[in-house]
Amino acid sequence: MTNFLTLTRMRLQLTMRNKMFLFFSVIMPFAFFFLYAGIFAKGDPKGVSFFLGPVMALTVMGSFWGLSAALVTYREQGILRRFHVAPVSATDLLASSIVSNFVLTIPTVLVEVLFSHFVFHVNNFGNILSAVLLITLGTISFGSLGLVVASVTNTMQETQVINQILWLPLIFLSGATFPLAFLPQVVQKVSLFLPATYLVQGLQAAVFNGVEFWKLFVELGSLAFWAALTFFLSTQLFRWEPETKVPRRAKLLVVATAIPFLLLGLWENKYGKIPAQARAALHSLDAPEKSSPPDSPK
Repeated sequence: MTNFLTLTRMRLQLTMRNKMFLFFSVIMPFAFFFLYAGIFAKGDPKGVSFFLGPVMALTVMGSFWGLSAALVTYREQGILRRFHVAPVSATDLLASSIVSNFVLTIPTVLVEVLFSHFVFHVNNFGNILSAVLLITLGTISFGSLGLVVASVTNTMQETQVINQILWLPLIFLSGATFPLAFLPQVVQKVSLFLPATYLVQGLQAAVFNGVEFWKLFVELGSLAFWAALTFFLSTQLFRWEPETKVPRRAKLLVVATAIPFLLLGLWENKYGKIPAQARAALHSLDAPEKSSPPDSPK
């Protein structure tokens, strides 16, 4: 345990020096926050509350980009080689990466909540327990995705290309940038095959509608299973040395991470509730506030 804590502390120190990680984990989330709250929601507290869930999801998802880039950088610079000569296993190193990523992501989410309250006067943050569980599982699962990307790419250029290919569908088809109810019906069906959709819609339901965590078992369960699968796969593909190249057949194993959401997407398209849930949230946003009836004259 002492070795793991020491390793985590060192990973935190290294990560804080990585400019790309800080950009995707700090600068970009705040840019999205003020874009959504100030322009899309026009500073209205109810509108800010509606967009807060997707903004939190973007903060959580963005960490996979920075984490994968940081790990590839450390391998190219020979930093991982130094860890390799210590009594540290690949599982220890990758787990410490997830923990350090979580420790650095949570303050950003908390600051977004504080800005929502003190700048935009949001007083109701829905079901906090549901939001905490989704943020925790989302950080672990998308952080593990970053570890998989770092494990199957050989150079920083290759990492950036794969991250870009993954990032665009995740943010544009999941409801993170545009409300899911606004997207064409075909796109909504496709979105149900993406892990980001379950994080975005789950957080919006928790924060804006106050949905209890047991009613979000599909979102929570899918993210938990995906986190375990991607982390296990990253430990199998991990490389310490930059000279060690990943064989092409090993990259096919990454396709296995899509199987749970392929099956879940088929089920959700036939029996699921997520598109209807997104439409209900949008309808609730457009609905006028209920005013209390006037007191009856005495």
